[in-house]
Amino acid sequence: MNSRIGGSIFSLAWRNIWRQRRRSLLTISGIGFSAFLFVFIMPIQFGAYDLIIDNSLRTFTGYAQIQKKGYLEDGQIHNTIGGASSLAHTIRSSEEFDAVAVRALGFALLSSADRSYGAQIAGVQPKYEPGVSILPKKLVQGRYLKQEDAQEIVVGASLARNLKLKIGDEVTILGTGKDGSLAATIVPVVGIFKTGVDEFDRHMTQMPLKAFQEVFSMGRSAHNITVIGTNIQEIETIPAKLEQFLPNKKDLRVISWDELAPGIKQGLELDKASGLIFMFILVVIVVFSIFNTFLMSVLERTREFGLMLALGSKPIHISRLVMLESMLLTLLGLVAGLAIGVSLNLYFLQVGFQYPGMQEILEQYNMPVDAIYPQFDLFTLFFGPLVILLATNMAAWIPLLRIHRLKPTEAMRTV
Repeated sequence: MNSRIGGSIFSLAWRNIWRQRRRSLLTISGIGFSAFLFVFIMPIQFGAYDLIIDNSLRTFTGYAQIQKKGYLEDGQIHNTIGGASSLAHTIRSSEEFDAVAVRALGFALLSSADRSYGAQIAGVQPKYEPGVSILPKKLVQGRYLKQEDAQEIVVGASLARNLKLKIGDEVTILGTGKDGSLAATIVPVVGIFKTGVDEFDRHMTQMPLKAFQEVFSMGRSAHNITVIGTNIQEIETIPAKLEQFLPNKKDLRVISWDELAPGIKQGLELDKASGLIFMFILVVIVVFSIFNTFLMSVLERTREFGLMLALGSKPIHISRLVMLESMLLTLLGLVAGLAIGVSLNLYFLQVGFQYPGMQEILEQYNMPVDAIYPQFDLFTLFFGPLVILLATNMAAWIPLLRIHRLKPTEAMRTV
């Protein structure tokens, strides 16, 4: 009996939404288009975020680093990790990470025949550095470092221009060693790189780790162990994995990517906020659309509702009928929008999303990629449609208040 009543109410609600076919179709189209924008844009947006994070961290920072406690805050050259290469070898042997490399960092005055300029010098492992940084692949002149103990250096394009350096020129390094002694040497320039980040290209240089350790009196110590994970989606789990290798090393700490590069996270959070504002405006437009549709529906059917009340129907029963109509209209729009949005994203998941001029724009930000690939998860797929569903049904409650205030005799006299 209850199933028959439920079926009859559903049939009645279904017929009612098609009384005004054009208005219903316009409402369904509006809801569907909004759902499509959510379902289509959010996976593309979050896929772009992954791309930005991955490319930015692969420039030099890495997904995470192991450092001596306090080094991130003051960066003193004496705040080092003893036996860094041995620890890095242990982490590398676990095969849990895509790449692991040891680095030592220092600041020095670099002088050419004509000019002097302050810069950061990174002592790196030539064998492992290409796995954690794109810098070795960004050479525009010369070659990259070869042996760990070779006395040679690669410099950024902007720094080379400032110092008027070319391949084969010698540069003098003057700095302070770990023990406070003078760090000085003369090394040839074997390579010039250009990452596209002008600040980086103006102040960064690299030389082999062992040569750096000798010049700066570092012994076998270093300043950080840089790690790249196997997948950008696993970036949040990397610090916990690295902690497993430090049970007896209380003086060391794992630094996550958002601590190493807070500017990237802040920029993405700002972009997400602007995206949420756009979505809020979109939801408001949809809510007004559904509100207008049901307000008109209730006003047009005042006489009908009055007759139903006079025949014994209760306001709650009429409200349920109208809410069912609202739910059906919303669900029709959401299903249509989800179907189109998911279909397009499945297509772009295979071929990648791109638009004219995208490659040129991305290359300016050091992201030489052919396409953006959507990021599919429950949040990106269903957050937007759920917000629309809740908002539209909340809007539908407002016209229902009129039904509860209706008096049968007055309602039936309505023209």
